[in-house]
Amino acid sequence: MLKVIFTLIILINSLSFGAVKIRDEVEVESFRTNYLTGYGIVVGLSGTGDGTTSRYTLISIANMLRKLGIYIDPAQVRTKNAAAVIVTANLPPFAKPGMTFDVNVSSLGDAKDIGNGVLIRTPLYGPDGKIYAFAQGSVSTGGGFFESNKGGKVQRGFTTSGIIINGGMVEEELPFDFNSLEVVRLNLKNPDFKKATSISETINSKYGNVSKVLDPSTVLLQFPKGVDKPSFLAEILSLEISSDNIPTIVIHERTGTVILSGDIKIDPPVYVSHGNIYVMVESTPVVSQPQPFGQGQTVVTPQVQTKVVEEKGRIIPIESASVKDLVKALNDLGVSPRDLIAILQAIKSAGKIHAHIKVM
Repeated sequence: MLKVIFTLIILINSLSFGAVKIRDEVEVESFRTNYLTGYGIVVGLSGTGDGTTSRYTLISIANMLRKLGIYIDPAQVRTKNAAAVIVTANLPPFAKPGMTFDVNVSSLGDAKDIGNGVLIRTPLYGPDGKIYAFAQGSVSTGGGFFESNKGGKVQRGFTTSGIIINGGMVEEELPFDFNSLEVVRLNLKNPDFKKATSISETINSKYGNVSKVLDPSTVLLQFPKGVDKPSFLAEILSLEISSDNIPTIVIHERTGTVILSGDIKIDPPVYVSHGNIYVMVESTPVVSQPQPFGQGQTVVTPQVQTKVVEEKGRIIPIESASVKDLVKALNDLGVSPRDLIAILQAIKSAGKIHAHIKVM
């Protein structure tokens, strides 16, 4: 049995309080990304596509060929080199026609691998049903596999979803007139009364009474009359405020990367138990030779044996409030990225770890 765990834990230990710019703590209302979605076909795969099992893929290929002047019955389409995909993207604010952006591509059928395939031009629709962009390009899954001497394969990454760098191009500008605004809302990324008050007081100390706190997540900003709004807002967002170091744990499930930052506190004692069940399948070739001077042939028959091994449960104590002890305990457990996510969330649910957890 070949067992490989790809896990990277990055510990950023910063206990100091520092000054940050307002733009790092807020999002300007209406300055938001917009979700785009489309349906497309990835071609050029090496026999790892949908094949004939997904009928909508065959119909899509026939419709695509019909637009190119080639008429064919979908029932006659035979290909494993194409796959139906859902294309998603985040259109940045103030995007103009001709600008490019990244798009994500995910298999919709039963394709095994869409890596290195080419996405055919796909319209991307906004929530209002209008086409705002098109996507096209080569799909990169960012993964692969390692092969052992016996031919076993250990997959790394997800081969049924990928990304096309700069694969989207804006065709239609979003309807929004910034200069017509009289007020804007500054929405805090992490709502907090103290931080909202600090932002408002910093702005008012320099520009007069032009802002007020509405709630822990919102600061209302009023544009003075006759001011150049883009320049004024740029100055506001460049002001510095004192900021606490918010404890945060960021988990990137796809790559198995875990980042722990800030003064993460743990309420000891915490006891973590972890165990797994492993299924081992062993194939042994058995050679059958014919009798001397017989008319038979040598036959190789694989003999398959399946074993199930359950690891004994292990309990690891965490008796210190230090995040280093948490990292050491998780490393001692040798957990996989998925198990690591479950353990951290379980400790969080138990109220024993004080940090904000983000799963990407």
